[in-house]
Formats: sequence, C-alpha cells, structure tokens
Amino acid sequence: MKALTVKPLSAGSAELSDIPEPEPAEGSVLIEAVAVGVDGTDQEIIEGAYGEPPPGKDRLVLGHESLGRVLEAPAGSGLSPGDLVVAFVRHPDPVPCQQCAAGDWDMCVNGRYTEHGIKGRDGFIRERYRVDPDRVIVADPALGDLAVLVEPVSVVAKAWDHIERIASRATWKPKRALITGAGPIGLFAAMLGAQKGIDVHVVDRVTEGPKPALVEDQGWCYHSDLDQTEEGGFDAVIECTGVGPLVFHAIEHTAPAGVMALTGIASSDRKVPLDASALNKDMVLNNTAVFGSVNAGRRHYEQAAEALAKADPKWLERLVTRRVPLDRWQEALERQPDDVKTVISFGDAP
Repeated sequence: MKALTVKPLSAGSAELSDIPEPEPAEGSVLIEAVAVGVDGTDQEIIEGAYGEPPPGKDRLVLGHESLGRVLEAPAGSGLSPGDLVVAFVRHPDPVPCQQCAAGDWDMCVNGRYTEHGIKGRDGFIRERYRVDPDRVIVADPALGDLAVLVEPVSVVAKAWDHIERIASRATWKPKRALITGAGPIGLFAAMLGAQKGIDVHVVDRVTEGPKPALVEDQGWCYHSDLDQTEEGGFDAVIECTGVGPLVFHAIEHTAPAGVMALTGIASSDRKVPLDASALNKDMVLNNTAVFGSVNAGRRHYEQAAEALAKADPKWLERLVTRRVPLDRWQEALERQPDDVKTVISFGDAP
C-alpha cells in the first residue's frame, strides 16, 4: 500500500513509498484512511528538524491528524465496520510515569511516550493502519470528512480545560478572551471561547485573505495589531504563534487573576529583549498564571468532537481551504497565500 514516508533528520527525504500492510501487533482495529490534516509539524519533520522512526526502522510514516473508517474490529470493542474514527496521536510510555499510568498521557513527565507520525510510531498518511480500540473515538458521521479537525481542536480544548482548572483557584467569571494567531489552532481556540459565551478577540498580522472574514463572520473581533484592542486586560489568553515578542506582549494584556496558555512553538532563534524584573513584578502583583500546553488527552478529543458538532458546518467547511489527493502530496505541503487548513484525502469523502 502507499504511504508518505520520511527519513527523520534528513531534509528532502520525503517520498510516496510502497509499504507492507499494518501488522496485527499495531492494534486489533483495522482502519482505512479517509483524510489526514497537515500542519507545521509535518513540514518541520520533512525539513529534517526532528522526528523519530519506529524501533528497527529508518523511515517514518507521516501524519498525526487522522480520520479513518473501521474495516475490522474485535467483538466487544464498541466499534463496528463503517464507523468513522479519530485516533489519538500520543501513546503512554511503557514504564509508565505517574501521569501515563493515570491515563493522562498528554502530561507525560519522563518523555518516553510515542506519537503517531512524529516520535517512534508510524503515522496516518497511509492507506490503512491499525490501532487498539482504546486509542480512538468515534466521530459524528454528520461531520463527514470535517471530523479530521477533531485532533487540532483537541489541542485547544485541552488549553481551555486547563485554563478553567487553574482559574478555579478563585472566583472566575471570564468576559474577554484573547487569541493570538488566526491559523487553524487560533480559530479553533476562538470557536471554543465563543461557545463558552466569552467575548473573543483574535490578533493576527494579516489584513487580507480568509482569516479576517472567518473571524468577523462569527461576530468575533479581529485585530492586526495587539495594541488595537480595547483598553483593559483579557481574562483568558491563548497564544498560538510561539513568536517571542508577541508572547510577552500578550502577557502584558492579561487581566489581573487572568490565565494565559502557550500553545505555539516558533522555530526562530531570535533573541527577545525583556525586562524580566518588570514582567515578574506585574505577574506577581496581578496573580497572573502562564502555562504551556501540548497534545491532548481522551477527554479533550471528546470535548473537541462535541465542539465541532455545535459549530456552523458552513464555517468549518471554509476552514478546509484545500483537499489534495495522496498522489499529489507535495501540493499539500506547499503553502498557498489563502491557505487555512489543508487536508490529504483518500478516496471519496464519507
């Protein structure tokens, strides 16, 4: 069968390969791929920045944002042939650490976890793959191939979940939220904030193309400059760019007792001038909490699926700006000016 593979840490090694059918040892549920979203992580692995193949292999199958259709499932698994499913990216470490042992593999503390398409485990840009029944959730068939968005939404579902958990240290009635970055992660963070009844503001440097319209058409506020936002801080901030100067500028816009989640990572080595003492003083005096967040646990995938089911399907459809067949995978990874979310499609959509 066909798969998009790469030799990790070797730039330019990506190719459409013929690989064997998935081994039963990978899992008891056989799934055929329907769609796989691509993002900056895939691009960085292709460029040789990181990535780790499965043990005993020198190539890694790419892809971690999955949507598949069950072909075979064991009796009693809760799955049936034809079910649309989304597979979890991360698997707990085999030791396990206290977090993985409790089922919170997204909070692994010893780094021995594996991740489909990223670290030590083949990904989903292949025609068929296997997982165990406890490594998937069933997607709402009404979403069709838009259910491929569950995984990226799960990332910000976790950020919101942890914001609310941290904010519960005191009485918290959030009114305003700031999202920095209007890529898919930022737009989904805004979507979840709006579903919580919060006044959402999105900041992104672009002034043209689909992003401003995608924000404003939902009744949210769009800004191309953080200083354009109304005076007053934001109760919740989700930073989705990883751009150093913007990260610290956003901290300055966090309201007293506010909570800020960092979800973005930038590849730049650029140094950022910072008055650390002043920042420390402001954070202490304002009870500001800032934390990092990556990956997602089961409950976050479930929250993501629920959020997508509530969303306007026409708006979600506008986010998927390109669907590219597997045999033209290069096009999926070539950034276009009006791209928001690009998906590699397998066969007919459900």
